[in-house]
Amino acid sequence: MPKERRQTRRQPVEYLATLISGTCASRYCLVTEMSDGGVRVNANGYTVPDEFSLRFSGGGPVKSYKVIWRIGWDVGAKKIDSAE
Repeated sequence: MPKERRQTRRQPVEYLATLISGTCASRYCLVTEMSDGGVRVNANGYTVPDEFSLRFSGGGPVKSYKVIWRIGWDVGAKKIDSAE
């Protein structure tokens, strides 16, 4: 079994979110896993840009992410600061 490399534990979730990018139109996606450091997003039917922001349904702040891996329509992304 591969060694766990994540710094924080992932939690399974089912959150509807809006994926926002400066290079394409905003689209809905499903966040299926979340941790303090990142997310797993299912964006069925479209390609997620390398950097994007998520606005979760129900409000809250918009958070920015950078894609680390891709498998089919799923992507894993780490949270980035706006200063990066």
